[in-house]
Amino acid sequence: MSIRTRFAPSPTGYLHIGGARTALFSWLYARKHGGTFILRIEDTDLERSTAESVNAILEGMTWLGLDYEEGPFYQTHRFDRYKEIIHQLLDTGHAYHCYCSKEELDDLRNRQMENKEKPRYDGRCRYNPSPRAGVSPVIRFRNPDDGEVVIEDKVKGRVVVSNSELDDLIIARSDGSPTYNLCVVVDDLDMRVTHVVRGDDHLNNTPRQMNILKALGAEVPIYAHVPMILGADGARLSKRHGAVSVMQYRDEGYLPEALLNYLVRLSWSHGDQEIFSVDEMIALFELEDINVSASSFNPEKLIWLNHHYLMHSDPLHVAHHLRWHLGQLGLDPAEGPDLVEVVKAQRERNKTLVDMAKSSAFLYREFDAYDDKAAQKNLTADSSLLLQDLRDSLAELQAWDKESIHAAIEAMAKEAEVKMGAIAQPLRVAVSGTTVSPPIDVTLALLGKSKTLARIDRAVDYIANNLKKST
Repeated sequence: MSIRTRFAPSPTGYLHIGGARTALFSWLYARKHGGTFILRIEDTDLERSTAESVNAILEGMTWLGLDYEEGPFYQTHRFDRYKEIIHQLLDTGHAYHCYCSKEELDDLRNRQMENKEKPRYDGRCRYNPSPRAGVSPVIRFRNPDDGEVVIEDKVKGRVVVSNSELDDLIIARSDGSPTYNLCVVVDDLDMRVTHVVRGDDHLNNTPRQMNILKALGAEVPIYAHVPMILGADGARLSKRHGAVSVMQYRDEGYLPEALLNYLVRLSWSHGDQEIFSVDEMIALFELEDINVSASSFNPEKLIWLNHHYLMHSDPLHVAHHLRWHLGQLGLDPAEGPDLVEVVKAQRERNKTLVDMAKSSAFLYREFDAYDDKAAQKNLTADSSLLLQDLRDSLAELQAWDKESIHAAIEAMAKEAEVKMGAIAQPLRVAVSGTTVSPPIDVTLALLGKSKTLARIDRAVDYIANNLKKST
């Protein structure tokens, strides 16, 4: 059997973390078995679906690297096909017109609730539907009266539902538009989906969808209903727990590989292993290994993973993502040092790309002011003399690399009979505005000779001006 999986989000908002994990599991299963991964946009909710949400989904999938062989398909482009299937179900007696009014159905529901019965349609239009003047009927699927539906779920295990528990769901509204459960069935049928991986909030829909498939004489796919993701407080993950949009994690400086690695470990594991490359995920992933219990989202673990990937990923790859974050700060990466070298210098002390971009900004543009505490402690009359002498020494260097720079600073410290830190820290504040930067020789090498000399001059002038104000 050729494996065919799908991810079918509704474009009513961003691509959220739960959806991204479902997409990842579905994508991994298809990749592992040499199958086909399909992207389907379930946009039949015309009031809530938006083009912006579609773009957010596509953007999120692209950023995560979850490529698809087929799609994106849009349900709104397939209405003629849904109507064809609805007519087929009507012709074979598996569906019927229902003329019940909203008031009748509300009354039925209220009486059932009063009697402590399960609210459900009682099938009154099943056998003798009576057309009413001025009433546009809905169309209901005629659910089997007896027997049971058996779901051999790859995650939940064997789930058995009696058909007597299922009522006749609406498959077409009074305006003729198809409903969600009908569209899903037809899409999975036409797209030859073999494995449906989705959230366990859809488990209640599965028996109904299986019955429609059987009525159409279609083979039922294999289902895997994955558990929900919870916040640290045990409630379902939501905005109040922090970022839930995939692209918000991009904006906050996470690498896509870090987020994928984190998501795959939510309800799936392989021994005690924590770090997985994408290739390892594909090789090791199986639907049966998904945990049936819900998982809690731990932001600290994600940050730890992100720092790991910043440290151990190809610097060229990290630089590709850092470029975007520099642009968000209004910085032009072309107007500064090689980004790959910046990544190598900054990755150890930064846990996100946002932090890395901010701490590297001084390499690409002049900073506005010195940090007050850093300047007060390090830009003094004594350090001014050291900075002036070092500036002259650096100006004479023929080669501008960290080895030559380090040797010049070391020689200056020896000549002045001070420790390296007595020169390095004032120099760091002079060129970066703060006391935090990569090793000083690396910092100056990245900054370049002309910018370094100019910033030392600026610091010396700053000290001189402060001395004049104090006298």
